[in-house]
Amino acid sequence: MQPLEYCREKALSSRSSFLSGFRFLRGDRHNALLVLYAFCRELDDVVDGCSDKNIAEISLRWWQEDLAKVFSDGCPAHPVNQALKQIVGKFDMPHEELVEVIEGMRMDLRQSRYADFSSLSLYCYRVAGVVGRLIARILGFENRQTLEYAQKQGLALQLTNIIRDVGEDACMGRIYLPQDECRRFNVTENMILQCRPTEEFVALMDFQADRALQVYRDAKELLPPQDSKKQKAGLVMAAVYHALLLEIRRDGVGNVLKYKTGIPTPRKTRIALKTWLFGFKP
Repeated sequence: MQPLEYCREKALSSRSSFLSGFRFLRGDRHNALLVLYAFCRELDDVVDGCSDKNIAEISLRWWQEDLAKVFSDGCPAHPVNQALKQIVGKFDMPHEELVEVIEGMRMDLRQSRYADFSSLSLYCYRVAGVVGRLIARILGFENRQTLEYAQKQGLALQLTNIIRDVGEDACMGRIYLPQDECRRFNVTENMILQCRPTEEFVALMDFQADRALQVYRDAKELLPPQDSKKQKAGLVMAAVYHALLLEIRRDGVGNVLKYKTGIPTPRKTRIALKTWLFGFKP
């Protein structure tokens, strides 16, 4: 199997909302986004699919060493990195930004609590903000402020993921809600780990949702007008995740402890098409 075909199968088999914006792209940019997504998916699988943290650490170290070959005269062993080697120069994808993604995965292995929003933001930058920057590079831009927009939008998407996955993460012993904010709303770890949606928990999650919605607005304001057309695929992704966040609120934010809310594929398609034609207004 050719490296690009491997990446395509890896990406499309996930059926992630992340792929919503890709459907309108063709050619090299479409393929590059599939490669980037496959890279992120492979690293995520290392963390979530390995019960032994030591083995996962070794795997991430291997990935970092193999990634280094993408930016040297070496030949990467993994098909995803082989595909990356064909695109990093064309789309000016920095080695250090791809390494940051690996560092974010290391944080998942070493840390399951975050003292405050500042420390959580570092995690979000590494696993999502920097991915937003890489996507912006692939889509193209004229104004470098577009990278700031993309980074902020990545934060908004990751905050949405965190809100959606509170219950699922709790089952794995992980809590991504800032500890100081939990204390402010009188929410204990046991309430979360035992999946008990109290009034205090609902208030905490309303606060998290309000902040995420504001980050979507802040991100959109950062997007320079001259780059909005080029960044359409990223705006489609944002629109789908924004709709997911609104759906979580309509359903009741306390229910994130009970089940994982999703948006049916036909609705995702409608949101994507509407955004592609008329833009995204968070």
